[in-house]
Amino acid sequence: MTEHPPAAEDVAASLRRRINTQQPTAARIWNYWLGGGDYYEVDRAAGDRIRELHPAIVEYARADRLFLGRAVRHLAADVGIRQFLDIGTGLPTADNTHEVAQRVAPDARVVYVDNDPLVLAHARALLTSTPEGRTDHLDADLRDVDAILERAADTLDFTQPVALMLLSVVMFIGDDEDPYGVVRRLLDALPSGSHLVLSHTVTGPGTSEVDAAVRYWNEHGNPKLTPRTAEAVGRFFDGLELLEPRVVSCSRWRPEGPDGEEPPEVALYGGVGRKR
Repeated sequence: MTEHPPAAEDVAASLRRRINTQQPTAARIWNYWLGGGDYYEVDRAAGDRIRELHPAIVEYARADRLFLGRAVRHLAADVGIRQFLDIGTGLPTADNTHEVAQRVAPDARVVYVDNDPLVLAHARALLTSTPEGRTDHLDADLRDVDAILERAADTLDFTQPVALMLLSVVMFIGDDEDPYGVVRRLLDALPSGSHLVLSHTVTGPGTSEVDAAVRYWNEHGNPKLTPRTAEAVGRFFDGLELLEPRVVSCSRWRPEGPDGEEPPEVALYGGVGRKR
């Protein structure tokens, strides 16, 4: 007997059955902070409590989103990248990766990867491609490197440069799970000329409010978060050619504000590196 793929309605229903409305999730709280509507009361309450502990947290979410837009625009317009593998996508909002890339290059291809069921339910409806390009959406965890690469190969050509997008996702891999090895395995599968775009919460002297918010999150939210020092974040780019201004506060990576005006720093660092 021939097996037929499940209908879109069945897939959506299956995803929604997996949604846990009793525990806050990172994707839904991020959406709440960005002004979206795809969250539950538990997410709003947790988001508000985190904001009480660290009032600047909403600026982190906005800085991360703007960093994504500037990095993708640079890679598509100036470098000529036409393929993007965006892992830890988050809930769709304004200027998603494919929208930014396809605004520059309508034939760009983007594969989104996430394991949050609400993200996946919305992605299938909202993250749609231009006719010239293509998007796909994979239900997978960042740790599932082999599965991600195998399934992404249906859309992306791994003999041609790919931009690997890891925005605010590696921080959910604990030190005991070899986060550097996970990123390295993904990069090893990509050809010369590929780029890594990564952002990560940082800790260090003067980040007591950040640390308090992280402690609260790890007591109540899912998945657990591991902040790292700026130097530790920089290690994810080992062996790559770092683009200027190297690894800095996301708000200060090639800002597009008025000349000479430096945006406030946020404790979320990011960078873009090229594979030689």
